[in-house]
Amino acid sequence: MKIKILTLMVPFLAASAALLGAGSSNAADEWFVLGQQTIKSVDPSVNINSEGDRWKKDVKWVKLAAEGADVKIDKVVLRWDNRRDDTVNDLGVLKSGGQTAAKNAPGRKGRLTGVTVQYQILNNAKTATLKVLGYD
Repeated sequence: MKIKILTLMVPFLAASAALLGAGSSNAADEWFVLGQQTIKSVDPSVNINSEGDRWKKDVKWVKLAAEGADVKIDKVVLRWDNRRDDTVNDLGVLKSGGQTAAKNAPGRKGRLTGVTVQYQILNNAKTATLKVLGYD
């Protein structure tokens, strides 16, 4: 009798666990702002620190977004807490309202501590807002 009950319970428990796991893993997968900074045309670069606690910094992908003006991005240094820094050169022009392509975090996930960006604001604009987006 006990064997029949256990035999019937195992598939039910396995199906329940699968449903619970599938619902919780997709709930957090979304782009969010890790940090943002108003940049000025008179400055050649900016350091943007990643905001939040350790778990908010733990991302799978990273990208940049610009608002308020077009920005020519010459160099980006991604500073990771648990990995070597990544340097990306000559990203080109980031249009106002646009985003760069996503860059994979090193390893399965990476903790981004900050980003250093060398830039030029185009079209005689004085300021723009640069955002660092993370995907979890």
